[in-house]
Amino acid sequence: PLLTSVSGFPRVGRDRELKKAIEGYWRGDRSLDEIRKTASNLRRRHWKLQADQGIDLIPSNDFSYYDQMLDTAIMLNAVPQRYRSLSFENPEDTLFAIGRGYQGERGDVTALPMKKWFTTNYHYIVPEIDEATDIRLASTKPFDEFLEARSAGIDTKPVLIGPYTFLKLARDPRAEELDIDRGLINAVSAVYATILTRFSELGASWVQIDEPYLSMDKDPGDESLFASLYAPILAAGRGGVKVVLNTYFGHVADIYERLTLMGFDGIGLDLVEGRRGNLEAVRRY
Repeated sequence: PLLTSVSGFPRVGRDRELKKAIEGYWRGDRSLDEIRKTASNLRRRHWKLQADQGIDLIPSNDFSYYDQMLDTAIMLNAVPQRYRSLSFENPEDTLFAIGRGYQGERGDVTALPMKKWFTTNYHYIVPEIDEATDIRLASTKPFDEFLEARSAGIDTKPVLIGPYTFLKLARDPRAEELDIDRGLINAVSAVYATILTRFSELGASWVQIDEPYLSMDKDPGDESLFASLYAPILAAGRGGVKVVLNTYFGHVADIYERLTLMGFDGIGLDLVEGRRGNLEAVRRY
């Protein structure tokens, strides 16, 4: 059957409610409970809006207080020790410290660097990974928001930034690029496999994994890296939750044939920036 799907929904609110609430919290004018309530109201409003329009695959975990790359780093436990040492009681305060820095009674840290998110005017927090990073599943956010939507009577399609894009954009503070060794590949892949297994147990029908970096030029070994990451992930989803690989910011013609053979249940293609290359790949394969 033909299904309608939304890749991700704007989270700031029609009247920029989220932005106003967070900035109020930073100024000390609002409490953390207030921004949590604002966030919850926005999520429910947006889920209901999409459901009322007849969308079949409504996204969850596309919400963020700050940046989805930062959310992904926290999910993978890639939080540098200098931010952990602040010992905040609330996870939101640690997230904000990473994103904008912190100077106060708990310490003095600068934010992680930001870079431009592909072809947009949006910026993302660059994840930092070094030898001390212990990659593991360290957040329940994707599951919490899936269950929050279900409690509102709406079954959603959880959305995750994929492991390939995450690793290609992360860096080691001691070097310009991240040394992606076999241990790191296995650890990151295992987290995503665990997430798919959990969503299968929760009864999710689909999970969307976003890999915009696939539209970029490939370095030697990149295709092998992608395949190594996804072999255990797709094995974990097999027989349970369906996995749609979502790509955007260009075409994936150079790797499309391989993607079709890997066992994804769906592949999202950019037919704006990547229209010509993607349509040619679809016709060919």
